[in-house]
Amino acid sequence: MRNKQKAAIVLATTLGTGYCPIAPGTVGAFVTAIVLWFLSPIPWWSLLSIAVAAFFLGVVVARISDAAWGSHDSGRINWDEVVGMMVTLVALPKTPAVFTAAFLLFRFFDIVKPFPVRQAEKLPHGWGVMGDDVLAGIYSNIVLQLVFRLFL
Repeated sequence: MRNKQKAAIVLATTLGTGYCPIAPGTVGAFVTAIVLWFLSPIPWWSLLSIAVAAFFLGVVVARISDAAWGSHDSGRINWDEVVGMMVTLVALPKTPAVFTAAFLLFRFFDIVKPFPVRQAEKLPHGWGVMGDDVLAGIYSNIVLQLVFRLFL
């Protein structure tokens, strides 16, 4: 395996957490929530910019990793959940209740895959790997923004 493939796999599996035998996607989302919780406050536009860059990087590393493994959207790839969780948390307050709700909602939308999340999953190469999780993150963020603005 070449160095480019090794590097892609390390990132695609979020430093190896994608090899977790139980719920590697959930692990990736959880790790992201924990890391973002312990980082100093990040302006919403910075988090969004990081998520966009991480999305495009994810498209590339998912394509390379899947090619190396001979698969499509391998369960070992959990960088997509990392990016989806980042999108979920954009412009939301940093409270335990919000982070918990964000994690649960993101996993719900990622697992249930309402329209057009499931359709995005069918996009070719790394686009489908990343696209469904970003849409799940957008859905989660919209729900939380509405709840926060209307009820809290």
